[in-house]
Amino acid sequence: MGIPDDDPSTSADGPSHSELVEEVLSLRRLVAEVVETNEKLRSEVTELRARLSLNSRNSSKPPSSDGYEKPAPKSRRVRSGKKPGKQPGDPGKHLAKRTDPDAVATHAPKSCSGCGGDLSDAPVTSVATRQVFDLPPVALLCTEHRSETKRCSCGASTAGAFPAGATAPACYGPALRAQVCYLVTRQHLPIARVAELLADTYGAPVSTGTIVAMVKEGAGMLQGFLAQVKDLLSVSKVIHGDETGLRVKALLAWVHAVSSTELTLYHLDDKRGNGAMDAMGILPTFQGIVVHDGWKAYAKYEKATHALCNAHHLRELTAIAEQEGQHWAEDMADLLTDTWAQVLVAKEKGRAALTKKQLQAFDDRYFEIIDAGHLANPPPISTRRRPKQSKARNLLIRLDRRPEDVQRFAWDFSVPFDNNLSERDIRMIKITQKISGGFRTTEGAEAFLAFRSYLSTVGKQGVNRLGALQQLFLGDPWMPSVPTPG
Repeated sequence: MGIPDDDPSTSADGPSHSELVEEVLSLRRLVAEVVETNEKLRSEVTELRARLSLNSRNSSKPPSSDGYEKPAPKSRRVRSGKKPGKQPGDPGKHLAKRTDPDAVATHAPKSCSGCGGDLSDAPVTSVATRQVFDLPPVALLCTEHRSETKRCSCGASTAGAFPAGATAPACYGPALRAQVCYLVTRQHLPIARVAELLADTYGAPVSTGTIVAMVKEGAGMLQGFLAQVKDLLSVSKVIHGDETGLRVKALLAWVHAVSSTELTLYHLDDKRGNGAMDAMGILPTFQGIVVHDGWKAYAKYEKATHALCNAHHLRELTAIAEQEGQHWAEDMADLLTDTWAQVLVAKEKGRAALTKKQLQAFDDRYFEIIDAGHLANPPPISTRRRPKQSKARNLLIRLDRRPEDVQRFAWDFSVPFDNNLSERDIRMIKITQKISGGFRTTEGAEAFLAFRSYLSTVGKQGVNRLGALQQLFLGDPWMPSVPTPG
């Protein structure tokens, strides 16, 4: 039997069988590459869309990054039913007149508004009063201190002691030094603008170099205070931890904050991780409860009991619910906020804990939602030794593996729902960086953080900040009291 002329394997013009096989294999490889590339692009597009949809409500981005088109507010707070503003029965606040004014100015009419007659000797029939509260004229007050030397009958000469604020033949006093450090480290004014304010307000020609020297001098006097705050935080029942980047000498440095409701301490370091935390000297020996955002570096400190920030969880759950449509995330967010509302009600009633029934219901519902989350987020199928997990699955695993750290606020009322206290303390550092761009020297950054530790702690304990600064420059810095138990 002859072979047909149109058989590809024998055609003089067509491809051979082996060539066709090779072409098919090549096309298959090309299709596989296209599919793989398409999956990578799909994943990148999904990730980019997720980034674009992030805002201050569903991530840790600050509200300032939302721009002018801010997302519609969706507060999870339970409405009190009260109208905004002053409540019925509340006396309110207003500028009240004083019974003992500092000065009295009398304004008498000179002539009659009717006939134009002279009223110099006319009797006063009534008096109306208005009080104006204003700032007095201010200027530098120069006090010359004279130290007298007297000779005793025994022949010895003794000189009178100068006060603590008189440190040189001509110098600025503790009140002005306190004002300078207050403006720089509390109100975040740049050095040049502080010099301008002093000149305009007090007529004080203080140079920028002198201002820098005042801040450095004051920070050097705070070492005993910082040591005491560190010791008190180390034995506190509940502390908060957080960290943030800070630009120092045009490079990225890290500010670590450890705080409580009564104390604040900052530490500057080149590193963010455990080396910096160990150098700060609190967490390595701490045996109380530390509230944080769940960053893995905190897990090293096994002597401490951990509580995770649920504000972070709520933002992550909101993003998963909005971007991926996973209902379990919305259910978990509702459960956490509803339980926190129950805790607040219990606290108002003077109770120390939720009831066993409430705690059991919380725990049961918690793991029901976790199970639903696992159904929506099965483990990824991959040939990798450690396959990449989605954000939803990473959060789910954290909530599943660390339920005690998530729920701790519900059965220990000394533990807050979130880490907002530490975030508020750390936010002040970011404000300074936004205004001034960073610090030129490490010494300047450390001096600023020493003052921030002082002023934050002073404010938390209800002490006047300017008064505490003036006390510092008199050589007797204010020292914190022992934290209240619980």
